[in-house]
Amino acid sequence: MTRTLTPELLDSLPSTHPDARRSRRDLRLINRFMGNHRWFARRLPRLLRPGERALELGAGTGELAARLAARGIAVDGLDLCPRPGNWPASREWHLGDLRTFTGMAPYAAVYGNLIFHHFSEAELAALGATMRRSARLILASEPTRSARSQRLFATFGRAFGACHVTLHDAPASIAAGFVGQELPQLLGLGGAEWEISCSTSFLGACRMIARRRP
Repeated sequence: MTRTLTPELLDSLPSTHPDARRSRRDLRLINRFMGNHRWFARRLPRLLRPGERALELGAGTGELAARLAARGIAVDGLDLCPRPGNWPASREWHLGDLRTFTGMAPYAAVYGNLIFHHFSEAELAALGATMRRSARLILASEPTRSARSQRLFATFGRAFGACHVTLHDAPASIAAGFVGQELPQLLGLGGAEWEISCSTSFLGACRMIARRRP
């Protein structure tokens, strides 16, 4: 499948819109089904060194960050949405566009869950250049771009009663997803400087761990 970007409906809705709330409910179910939050909670604590901070790109409602904070990780969030009401007062929330964000320098780890597929090849190259300046770790869990993933969602979406926003956005996300080593290549994480590990889960997650070599 050729990678194709299509605007997603959720991105155009106010955060308080009923359809946006229903879609976020669906996203929670999708993340649970794919095991995305569990994967980050297993991997990131093992990779961070004492005292290092992590930044979540596209932190949304803050649920993944809260799970990681419960594991003792100092995690801050970056999103176009306002700071969630339950966001810890001790943690920073950066309101803004990650494509123009200039505050990544303090973070040893940068990670994103279902966020990188929103961007074009040129935008990913620019984002990768920004992250490479200071990050030691870059983690991602994204949709696997495949006909199998599309069929899997078609079955799963009907089973849990996904709303019309999700029924549009999930296939669009899969079509914009990644395969193999595609994401680290688009982020410019090749060469001897980075150790790259990519995997594809049975349930359609394309995952990447990039570690800067000593």
